[in-house]
Amino acid sequence: MPTPSRPAIPLGSGPSAARRRLLLIDDELAIARFIAHAAEDCGFEAVVTVTAESFRSQYKALDPAVVVMDLALPRSDGVELLRFLAEDKCEALVILISGFDERVLEAAMRLGSSMGLRMSRPLTKPVRLQELTDAINGEMEVHDVACER
Repeated sequence: MPTPSRPAIPLGSGPSAARRRLLLIDDELAIARFIAHAAEDCGFEAVVTVTAESFRSQYKALDPAVVVMDLALPRSDGVELLRFLAEDKCEALVILISGFDERVLEAAMRLGSSMGLRMSRPLTKPVRLQELTDAINGEMEVHDVACER
């Protein structure tokens, strides 16, 4: 039986019309708040979601400039959401953050790139603030992903 999705948690302040939007999904609220505050320090309006359902609906409503995703989610996973973003022809910069092994993160980043998404280098938890702000500001965007066999 499906459970109702929890609402998104807006963590912005002040008028948002001139601010770029960052949408993030992480089921660990403390980490999500840390990421949201870092995003706000970078000039973004941050919206936190904790379920795939709320992520999808907020993505459609917000048209974010940056998307931050944990790969491990309850009742869903980051790969499923990468497919959703690719099908929607997402133009946002996508940042993967997870406690998974770096090889898993790298594979997911390559998958996203192969589906036409603008991917940042993935970040492992616990994430460092400087790495996070660099990624949010687009300084870690992957421009050339070699698809080697």
